[in-house]
Amino acid sequence: MKSNIKKISEITGYSPATISNALNHKRGVNKDTAERILKVAQEIGYVSRVKVNSIKFVIYKRDGLVVADTPFFAALIEGVDQACRDAGYDTVIYTINQGEQEHRLRIQDIIRDNSAGILLLATELTREDMKIFEQACSPLVVMDAWFENMAFDTVLANNEDSVKDAVNFLFDKGHREIGYLSGNVHTRNFVDRGTGYRKAMAEKKLQVNPAYRVRLTPTMDGAYKDMCQYLGAGPKLPSAYIADNDIIALGAMKALKQFGYKIPKDVSIIGFDDLPFSEISSPGLTTIKFFQKEMGRIAVQRLVEKIRTSGVINTKIQISTQFVERESVLDLRKNF
Repeated sequence: MKSNIKKISEITGYSPATISNALNHKRGVNKDTAERILKVAQEIGYVSRVKVNSIKFVIYKRDGLVVADTPFFAALIEGVDQACRDAGYDTVIYTINQGEQEHRLRIQDIIRDNSAGILLLATELTREDMKIFEQACSPLVVMDAWFENMAFDTVLANNEDSVKDAVNFLFDKGHREIGYLSGNVHTRNFVDRGTGYRKAMAEKKLQVNPAYRVRLTPTMDGAYKDMCQYLGAGPKLPSAYIADNDIIALGAMKALKQFGYKIPKDVSIIGFDDLPFSEISSPGLTTIKFFQKEMGRIAVQRLVEKIRTSGVINTKIQISTQFVERESVLDLRKNF
């Protein structure tokens, strides 16, 4: 450590005492100075000798529309907590709301603490939001998002292939006009699912009709209201829709039924996530099952591996999904 501090001192020009205080997160070091020292420490491969004894699970909400109090995230939290206990680590949950005035100060406190590993739920985050986490002093694993050319370990669903499977399923059922119900907020998951939809449509030589793409708020009530507004204009509908997630699908189904459409007779719908509501909806929602607890477990395992081995190789782990067929898709081949 002495040689590390001396080397950092030579590079930055700061005294060994200032560097030691910054590396140990003591008060009295200017914020910009501390960031400069920590950045150089990372660049030269400085490894703290502080023992990591807990895991911080950081739930970062950009707008809170997607990362909300739903069964999806409840199952994810349960998976993380159980895996941490199994590995012998305490779990501390932090919720960061980007709208809060001092949210960046809270993030700084988290990433400068080298006594705890970090699990970051990045569902709602953008590339710009992620830049501050590149300064983290302790091992970090990102969940539910992937950012190209950024050096993070990531665990997420295989979004593209999952939605391609949904398009192929509809195609095999005779559907040729397939629309898309997309969330009107930016998330990497929604982007990747939309990419899977377009790729599959191109592979099947099907037209992606812009008129069949409906942007909806990713909450049950929001999707319902937005879909009602859309249907109020009397648009021509495709034979089937794929939705970015179950909540959007279920909100849209409620609106369609209110406007007199029968599901799946008039229009078929496929969701994503397989929330408990999807099985008991009327009709039961055909969807793509994602294993949230498994994502939490695998993310913790990867983080523990990084903590114990100081590994520097970054990995991207995509979790396979399972297609769940229920009653919301009509087989057009049997109706002609």
